[in-house]
Amino acid sequence: MQFIVTGLDGDDEGALDRRMSAREMHLEKCRESAAAGELLYAAAITDDAGVMRGSVMIVDYPTRAELEEWLKNEPYVTAHVWRDIDIRPCKVASIFQPAAKDSNVR
Repeated sequence: MQFIVTGLDGDDEGALDRRMSAREMHLEKCRESAAAGELLYAAAITDDAGVMRGSVMIVDYPTRAELEEWLKNEPYVTAHVWRDIDIRPCKVASIFQPAAKDSNVR
């Protein structure tokens, strides 16, 4: 199942510092998840000044429960960076999925 995970950072004074402190661990987990085919796409959400204020991730897990397990170990969750998390099921079009790209499906 594919999901859109939107994590919005806290708006307190220490929010950006928490994000930056956890960022390398977060990116390492992203690399691992992408290599495993679980993370399809991700982006930082920025404000008008370009400051990171959240994240959006498109992920693929067999079940919602497995996604929830992954979230328990996500550095932005464990470091209290994301304060508001929204999860919605979605379906990524085949032309945007790695297997479809590799087989030249259009």
